Amino acid sequence: MSRNMLNGAQVIVDYLIQEKVPQVFGLCGHGNIQFIDALYERSDDIKTISVHHESVAGFMADVYYRVSGRPTATFTSCGPGSANLPISLGNAYLDSVPFMAVTGNVPTSQFNRGAFQELYRHYQADFPSTVRSYCKKVFQPTRGEMVPLAVRQAWKTMTTGRPGPVVLDVPFDVFVESAAEEAPNAKSWNGNISSRCGADPEGIVKAVDMLLGAERPVMIVGQGVRYGGAAEELLKLAERLQIPVAASASGLGAIDCNHPLALGLVARAGHYQANHATRQADVLLAMGMRFDDRTSSSWIPGYSFTIPPTKLIHVDIDPEEIGRNYPVALGLMADVRTFLRQIHAELDRRADLTKRADARKKWLAQIDTYRKEWDKFVAPGFSADTTPINPQRAALEIDKALPEDAILVSDIGVHHNWLLSFCKPKRPDSLIGSMGFGPMGFGVAGVMGAKFAAPDRPCVSVCGDGAFFMHANVLGTAVEYNLPVVWVVWNNYAYASIRGLQRGYLGGRELATDFHHPGTGERYNPDFAAMARSCGVEGVRVDRAGDLGEAIRRGIAANKPYLIDVDIAADINPSGAGVWELPGLGQSKAGIGVRYEPT
Repeated sequence: MSRNMLNGAQVIVDYLIQEKVPQVFGLCGHGNIQFIDALYERSDDIKTISVHHESVAGFMADVYYRVSGRPTATFTSCGPGSANLPISLGNAYLDSVPFMAVTGNVPTSQFNRGAFQELYRHYQADFPSTVRSYCKKVFQPTRGEMVPLAVRQAWKTMTTGRPGPVVLDVPFDVFVESAAEEAPNAKSWNGNISSRCGADPEGIVKAVDMLLGAERPVMIVGQGVRYGGAAEELLKLAERLQIPVAASASGLGAIDCNHPLALGLVARAGHYQANHATRQADVLLAMGMRFDDRTSSSWIPGYSFTIPPTKLIHVDIDPEEIGRNYPVALGLMADVRTFLRQIHAELDRRADLTKRADARKKWLAQIDTYRKEWDKFVAPGFSADTTPINPQRAALEIDKALPEDAILVSDIGVHHNWLLSFCKPKRPDSLIGSMGFGPMGFGVAGVMGAKFAAPDRPCVSVCGDGAFFMHANVLGTAVEYNLPVVWVVWNNYAYASIRGLQRGYLGGRELATDFHHPGTGERYNPDFAAMARSCGVEGVRVDRAGDLGEAIRRGIAANKPYLIDVDIAADINPSGAGVWELPGLGQSKAGIGVRYEPT
């Protein structure tokens, strides 16, 4: 390599630095040591965070973006190293979260020779086929001179339109080969591109007409509103027109859950005031959401939605989501923040904003009666004082213990449903969870990404015992990088959400869903608090609800890695106003209210 040329690895690292990536997360292997060497050369400009499992790196990059709004990158080696990454790639892809996965591959001179860790039996160096379904696009430069084009195009693909992860798969020798005298200028190529497209003007006029003419309007929001930076405009519209706001699980927190116009969660275990309002709405404005099966009560009419006769206005940056699951009265491809600003501009031109004011007041008063019914329905769980701890009470104690600026990262499991039902996030990044791919480990590892993104804010993970045991290696990473995160292990000695399905749909025929000691038959798990202490992390055990909040406050105040092993009852599942269907096995029943049938 001539002295004035950068190699492929150096071009990639320089480009990441230009894009203000503060650190990359990953794991070493023989296929990426040259890339790590390039990171070493620039260690004053970009930090390298080494983890103990590749999916952990992906989860950290994922949540880092959800908190900071800035994409970062991961690095993994060829073969099994990168094959551990698709779980976190798929999670980011389905939740529309960008990060750049730099994966190593075998040298081009060894393509199709079956070199160590090469996937070659269908096509040479075929890692791209492994991840094609898990990301927006795969780029595989096979010569050094191809790297500058690949890295700038990969970044653009990742961040424009509907965001999502990309894979930059680089053969070992391409990391080493001369690539360019300098990396592409990131600002020139990508810094001036905006994907905040607006809706067509005629559509805006029609949307405003529909909203102003509605007697029972409701807005429902998804993740696109939270991570699209549209929360301020949403609140302004809700207050301006006095329209209540419901949320999918991914949209919870887009509006402060304590706001009088906040309805809470629409889902199979959704709040009664939320489900009962959205299924009765005459006009429903949905923004940045997918209408998945859990939000939509398996698309069975009358539980979450009744479309039609409800007239649906669906706004999304990805036109593929519009009209996927429900017919629309108006579908608009647009960035949600830009759309809301357009709506406000159109309202500024209108003189008829109070046209349906009396109907709105009557509608909001009606919704308040649903809220009172819900509060009465759930009240007993808040005062339960049992051992193991009642899960609803646990969710309440966790919510009460968290400071205003805390970031709660939930893993996947029955605890996530309890948190969604009974935590009240106040801001878009208060409660972070995975709702698309749903991999266990997301919250166990992701909380460390949150801490890198917001070092001055308390970061707490609530994770099931199953997920934590899968990814307990995070304890070492937290110690190595002095990350003061708190893990609350929701320990119910089972894969309890699935055991609940066995009990509900299979007549209680349980197998492979709980943990028992072979000698005594007693419920079994490792001593997670002792496991934490063996790693240098403070660990405590809690089995009384009254002690849980104080343990969390202590864990946050300790300002060091901290684990709380909490004994939680596994025999109670959250109930709500929606239903869920497992085709062929049957349909669950709503815990409150009945199926709505329009007259």
